[in-house]
Amino acid sequence: MTVRLSELSKGDELPALSVAVTREDLVRYAGASGDFNRIHWNERFATEVGLPDVIAHGMFTMALAGRLVSEWTGDPAAIVDCSVRFTRPVVVPDDGVGARVELSGKVSAVNEDGTAKVLITARSDDQSVLGGANAVVRLPE
Repeated sequence: MTVRLSELSKGDELPALSVAVTREDLVRYAGASGDFNRIHWNERFATEVGLPDVIAHGMFTMALAGRLVSEWTGDPAAIVDCSVRFTRPVVVPDDGVGARVELSGKVSAVNEDGTAKVLITARSDDQSVLGGANAVVRLPE
């Protein structure tokens, strides 16, 4: 799918994305990122430091927001800026199912410089897990 700037309007919604996150995903992300903090794979340690269970890496959750936008644009290189605040962790139980992250987005501005701004919502367990999440994309006319 290729999104064109000339076809966008403020308020347009991106196709929703629902992603299952398992402990296996966290182990793979740890290997790829080099972030082996025990809160992301060791339930005993995570609960000892006050967490309810193992949690997903914040940057993994941010990457899911980027995936929402890049799947919509059809081109990951279209994202020229992306920012989030981490408001709540994604808790990933070791139950064979894991957690589900629900992502949605809405065009908040179509700019004259060939970019558009997208506001992103990410929820897990009926709670927002990212705050102030947005991306700026450069799209063809």
